[in-house]
Amino acid sequence: MARYVLKFGGSSLADPKKLYTAARKLAALRRAGHEVIGVLSAQGGATDALLAKARQIDPDCGGRELDALLATGEQISVCLCAMALRRLGVPATSLSGWQAGVRTENRFNDARVLGLQNDRIERELTAGNVVLVTGFQGVDVDDNVTTLGRGGSDTTAVALAAFLRADRCLIYTDVDGVYSADPRTHPDAVKFGRISYDDMLTLARSGAKVLHDRCVELAKRHGVQIEVLSAAEDIPGTLVSA
Repeated sequence: MARYVLKFGGSSLADPKKLYTAARKLAALRRAGHEVIGVLSAQGGATDALLAKARQIDPDCGGRELDALLATGEQISVCLCAMALRRLGVPATSLSGWQAGVRTENRFNDARVLGLQNDRIERELTAGNVVLVTGFQGVDVDDNVTTLGRGGSDTTAVALAAFLRADRCLIYTDVDGVYSADPRTHPDAVKFGRISYDDMLTLARSGAKVLHDRCVELAKRHGVQIEVLSAAEDIPGTLVSA
């Protein structure tokens, strides 16, 4: 038995069909006897819609209340995915960042993850559940909801993989791996079967949007293997490791 963390981005959850595709990937690993943690982003467009609502009220919105508002997008995703998994006959539990015990800095809009403050995820795994955790968010020392900024769900996934000693962190995206350049604009771009943390950091810092540099730094520091995979196709992706 292995332990996996699977992260799904907003474009991979944008409609019921895509959400069920994600749920089936989670279910397949659980049925194979593995422990499975899913980290989900808000559905495509949801965060922008929430931000637009906030700006209708206060064009200069920010801080605590904005973080509390934006965090609801990911909560919708994990609840819907838990429903889908149960419909597929797989037990699942959805957890917000604070329920999962994701502890962050006392900082809004761009907090960093510090650790886990409880064993709720471990208890749910022991009970046989697929555990679905909201990405992009946590809770600070004063129990305020905080968000992690750009690439926050990737960072959540890698952090949980590190803290829970997962065997691998699978990042599902709308591309099928890491390329030397954007394959949509560069037909001659080369797909990497494997890439080092340092080379991935170089690509991320030069504008590649597959992984945020903060999550790659975290993976390197804790030795977390990341595999970048297509959410739509079952084909080999790119392994990011030492």
